[in-house]
Amino acid sequence: MKLSKKADYGLIALKHLAMHNGHGSSSAADIAEVYRISTPLMAKVLQKLAKAGLVAARHGSSGGYTLARAATDISALDAIRAIEGPLFITSCVTSRGECDVTTTCSIREPLRRVNDSILDVLAKVRISQMTDDAPLSEVVELRI
Repeated sequence: MKLSKKADYGLIALKHLAMHNGHGSSSAADIAEVYRISTPLMAKVLQKLAKAGLVAARHGSSGGYTLARAATDISALDAIRAIEGPLFITSCVTSRGECDVTTTCSIREPLRRVNDSILDVLAKVRISQMTDDAPLSEVVELRI
C-alpha cells in the first residue's frame, strides 16, 4: 500500500493548519509555498478536505482554510479517505464485491485482517499527534 502524493499533501496541510490553529486562516498558496508544493494541487487537496468536513474554507480578502474541528478529532485515516476514498490493500477486499476466486481463495481472510489492522492504526493516529514531539512509536502500536 502506498499513499498518493495528494494524500501526503492532505496530511501536510492538516498538520500545518493544526500547528497554526488560533493564528488565523492559511490560504492554499501559503501552505504550498511553505512546503514547495504546487498551489493548484494544494488547492484541490484542500477542497477535498473541505468537502469531507475536515477543513473550513473562508472566502474574501482574509479568507483561507482552518481546521473544521479539533486536531484531536481528526485521524490520519479521515484525511486519507477524504483524498483517496476507501482503502484496500488487495483487490479481493473491495467495495465492488467479491473477486473471481473467492470460493477457492486461501488468503482472503488473513489479508482482510491485515487490511483491518492497517486501518485501525491509521484511525488511531491523530493530526494533533503529528504536531507533537513524541515519536510515532509511542503513538501507535501495531499488533498482527
